[in-house]
Amino acid sequence: MAKSNVVLVKGKGVLSQSNTIDPKKLSQMYSRGFELLFNSKNPQESLRHLFKSSDNVGIKINTIGGKKISTRPEVSHSLAKLLAVSGIPESNLIIWDRTNRELREVGYRLNANRKGLKVHGTDTQVNWAGYNFDLVSHLNIGSRFTKIQSNFVTASISLAILKDHGMAGVTAGMKNYFGAIHNPNKYHDTHCDPYVAELFETEPVKKKHKLSILDCLVVQYHRGPSYHARWAKKYETLIFGLDPVATDFTGWQVIEKLRAENGLPSLKEENREPKYLKSAEKMGLGKANSHDIKVIEEEL
Repeated sequence: MAKSNVVLVKGKGVLSQSNTIDPKKLSQMYSRGFELLFNSKNPQESLRHLFKSSDNVGIKINTIGGKKISTRPEVSHSLAKLLAVSGIPESNLIIWDRTNRELREVGYRLNANRKGLKVHGTDTQVNWAGYNFDLVSHLNIGSRFTKIQSNFVTASISLAILKDHGMAGVTAGMKNYFGAIHNPNKYHDTHCDPYVAELFETEPVKKKHKLSILDCLVVQYHRGPSYHARWAKKYETLIFGLDPVATDFTGWQVIEKLRAENGLPSLKEENREPKYLKSAEKMGLGKANSHDIKVIEEEL
């Protein structure tokens, strides 16, 4: 059985001492990440194999953590620029999350016009936003999806912040889709297991998800998902994967590494390892075993 490739690109110096982003270095990280993921010397050409020019591509970000531990505008806009260069019209691209308030607080300038790159929350008053009235029911899941994910988007990217999570253990690319439903609070029992996997397997997510990218420029490796400076590490890394489970599994290993380096017990020792990843593997959503994952690392 073929292994799932997961790419880690470390961009030394992408964050300044004041934590501002070097846009040129960030762009290089994206380009190199796609080159390694697709084994190609042309990242734009590789993206054309993943996305059609007619696709409406959603970039699902995470802004719930506030300015210190959310997907920054520079990170999502740099990805959107690369997608546009690959041939997807800007009017077909949307950077989105739950609410306009959270987006503004992190520094996003909102745009809900039909022309140009869209940037807005589900609570925007346009016909492709808001929550659908009908429930999507699947196994233990019963939720109303945002119209952005279920109606507008035809191909989805989860651009998630990698964080420790008090209940789930780890929040990353798969759990990022909790921001696509009206009732995520319903699915935090039993360490979010199997709910993260079951939500991912619903039609609005599984059929449209194409790519996971974990924003590890700063990693909250303990006391997440909120920001705590004591346990936030400047890591200057992006993680790329086509296998959503393997990508999140690799992110989990990063968190465990940082915890060990700082004298903290493992998530298993704290009885909160992300068991939903093993559930996802059993459901056939991807690999959650280091023996089945090939990790490709490079530093720029």
